[in-house]
This record gives sequence, C-alpha cells and structure tokens, in this order.
Amino acid sequence: MTDAPSSPTDSPVATATAAPGPQSATDADYAGSRIENAGLDVIAESERKGRPRDLFMPWFAANISVLGLSWGAWVLGFGLSFAQAVVAGVVGVIVSFLLCGFIAVLGKRGSAPTLALSRAAFGYHGNRLSAAISWMLTVGWETVLCVSASLASATVLQALGWHNELGAQIVGFLLTVGLAASAGILGFDTIMRVQAWITWATGILTVAYLVLVSPQIDFAALAALPAGSAAAFIGALVMVATGFGLGWVNAAADYSRYLPRRASTTGVIAWTTTGSSLPVVILVVAGIMLVGSDPELGTAIDADPIGALTTILPTWFLIPFAVVAILGLAGGIIMDLYSSGLSLLATGVPVKRHVATAIDATIMTLGTIAVIFGADDFLGPFQGFLTTLGVVIAAWAGVMLAEVCLRRRDYDEAALFTPDGVYGSVNLEAIALVVVGAGIGWGLVVNSAASWLSWQGYLLGPLGGHDGAWAGANLGVLAALLIGLIGHLILGRRRVRAQEQAGERA
Repeated sequence: MTDAPSSPTDSPVATATAAPGPQSATDADYAGSRIENAGLDVIAESERKGRPRDLFMPWFAANISVLGLSWGAWVLGFGLSFAQAVVAGVVGVIVSFLLCGFIAVLGKRGSAPTLALSRAAFGYHGNRLSAAISWMLTVGWETVLCVSASLASATVLQALGWHNELGAQIVGFLLTVGLAASAGILGFDTIMRVQAWITWATGILTVAYLVLVSPQIDFAALAALPAGSAAAFIGALVMVATGFGLGWVNAAADYSRYLPRRASTTGVIAWTTTGSSLPVVILVVAGIMLVGSDPELGTAIDADPIGALTTILPTWFLIPFAVVAILGLAGGIIMDLYSSGLSLLATGVPVKRHVATAIDATIMTLGTIAVIFGADDFLGPFQGFLTTLGVVIAAWAGVMLAEVCLRRRDYDEAALFTPDGVYGSVNLEAIALVVVGAGIGWGLVVNSAASWLSWQGYLLGPLGGHDGAWAGANLGVLAALLIGLIGHLILGRRRVRAQEQAGERA
C-alpha cells in the first residue's frame, strides 16, 4: 500500500498546523489565504470543529428557495386532492432528506467528502463513475437554480417598469452568479457564514411573503379538489423525493466531515434532516394551497416557476421578493458549487479545489445562457433531467445507505487515497448494482415532456405501457433505490467485514 497521494488534490490529510504528520499540498500555496485548503482530503483532528446543530443553517439556507412554492403546482399537477397533495409533499420531502441525514453520518466517521468516502464501496478507480454521475447532477442543479433566479429577476424588474427583458435577466444572472461563485470558491468557512446570513434574510422575507399572499387562499376551492389515484399519489411523492433529498444525497457528507468524530450520530441525522426539510415542507404546503385556490397560477408557474409568484404580490413588495428569490436560490447554488467541485476532483481531474469550483461555475454560466436564450420550454427539460439522473443517483444512494448500515468502524483514511489499499481499485458488485438499478429504473419511468427521452419506459408494458395509469408513478426511482440498498446489504456484507478486519490488522 502506497502512502503517496495520486494528485496534488488527493492527499490523505489536510492540515495547516504544526502538528506532525503529512501536510496537504495546498497548505503552503494558501498560507494566510481565505480560500479553503482542503480538497478531497481527510480533515485533520486539529481542524475538526463544531457541533451537529451547526448543520442546520447551511442546509436550511440551501433549501429555503421560493422555488419550493412552485413545487406545489407540480404536485397538484398529478390530479390529487388537497389532503393527498399535502401528504405526498410532506412525506416525500422528509423521507428524502432523512436519507441525506443518514449519509451525513459517513462524513463524521470518515472526515472526508462524500465522493471520497464512496471509494470504500466502489473502489478507488471504480468510484470515478460515481463521481461523474454526482458531478453531472450537481452542475445540472446549479444551472436550473441559476436559470430560475435570472427569470425571476427579469419578471420582477419588468413588473417595476423596466421593459428591457434582456437587461433584467442579465442583472439577476450577474447578482446570483457573483454571490454563489465567490462563496463556493472560498470554501467551507465562508459558506457557513454566508448561509447563516441567507437563512435569516430569506427566512424573514419568506414569512412576509406568505403573510401577504395568505388572503389568496380559498379553502372551499381546496376542499373541492377531487382525489387522485394511488398511482398519481405515488408519482407525486417520488417526484418530490427526487427533486429534494435525492438531489442532495451525493453531497450529504461534505459538510458533516468537519465535525469531531465524537459528535452525536443522532444529532447529525436530526439537524441535517430538520434544517433541510423544514423550509421545504412549509413552502410546498403553501404552494399547494395557493395553486389549489387558483389553477391559473399553476399554469403560469409552468412557464416561469418563480416569476409567476409575483403576480399575486403588491407592487411595493416586488423588490424584497426579488431579494428573497435570488438569495434563496443562491444558497442552493453555493452548496451545489462546492460539492460539484469536490465531485470533479473525485473523477480524477488534477486541479485544486477552488479551480474545480471555478470550472463548474463557468459551466453553470454557459448553461444558464444556453437555456435562457436557446430553450423555449423550461419545465420539460428540467423534469427530464431530474428523472433521468434521479434514477441513477437513487441506485447509488441505495448502495451508500447500505454502507451506513454495514460499516461498524471508522474508515482506513490512507486506503481511501490509493487503489492498493483495503478498498481496492474496482468493486464490480457495487458498480453492477448501480448499472442494473439504472437499467430497470429507466424502464419504469416516462418523460413525455422531453422527446429526447422517449426511449424510457420500456418495462411498463405489464403496467399498461406509456399511457397506463402507472406510467407517471416514477416507480423506477424507487426500484433503483431498493436494488442498490438490498443488493449491497446482501452482496457487500462480506466485503465490508473483510475491509474492516484488514484495516484493523494494518
């Protein structure tokens, strides 16, 4: 087993102290800098800090975006009653973020990013597939959030009398990118501070927004909404879970890795789950109430998910609304950028963390420009992206959840950074579970709004085909998650035990 890191970004221990032991290659380069030193590194004992409750602020800020209100329209789009929509939304949000809470435990145990810890399951080189999937997912979400912020800003400025749509979009775009990219590049400490500010600012302004729009709620109209089928209910629930918690599982340990290993496991799970799910539950339920009271609002949301929400606001609150929209979306982009940079490093790209984050910010910028000026439909491509990658990440999340259950000891830190260690180079079992999960999962979902994904749904024949009642139930996401989880619990048990015994002997 070699002790040498594979690249300047892949060192086993990150420390800027005078303590004995290996020193990260980034330490000398950034002495005295505000840029975070650590890339994929294991965080040194002397650098671990904080308490589990510190996880509340960053996760709250990342998920308080008013885009959550628009999810109310998309849930009701399945043809559900008010009660069904609320249950589907709340359960989908909480259960999916609970998965993040469990995977966050691995960060405390291993003190390394999620996509470094997953090398134990997939092997050092085999994990590159996981990293590539994670990178595509996080960059995609960054772009979606940036597009939403730009469109919302344009709508607000036009409502205030600025009729230059292009100029309005550019202003919102520059504000969002400037805030998010700078925090993501500077790293963990800056993110924790900025996310705390965003939490308080957006929390207060969001409460004000909800108070202002509450007269629009029509409880008689909500009570009159007809009930939907079981397939529609499951479809809405899985869609919400895919859009929220399953969109974050690949980054769940990136922020708990700085906690001391003695930190409470229950606390890590509870604060991660509560911080991320609390704002989303409130916003999704509020969105269901608003759209259920006014179906025309739901139609407008499909075209402009956030800008449509300004149509029910008094003019004097448009500027505060723009602030809460941009800040809320920026909170999500900040954490996505940070984690996408770590995922890019895990693919093997030989750059430092802040450079990887800058690369992703550039891709996000170009992607946002392409979507705003080159796409006629926002919702269709978004749903296609969400479901297609959601199936793959669900299978990966199943494997990682099984890792939480199977592992009883801390990671062999040095072995995470070499193909010659106890975790090996390639674990075909875990990779096969993701491939099989994705293959079966894609066969059980449909993407009618995205023509380029019409090939999906090839296993729906026994359930009525592409036009059957279960076609929109998103069963493929659940199937992929269970294949990864149950498969690795059964097939990976012996391998995990052998790894831990070998690490103990070493």
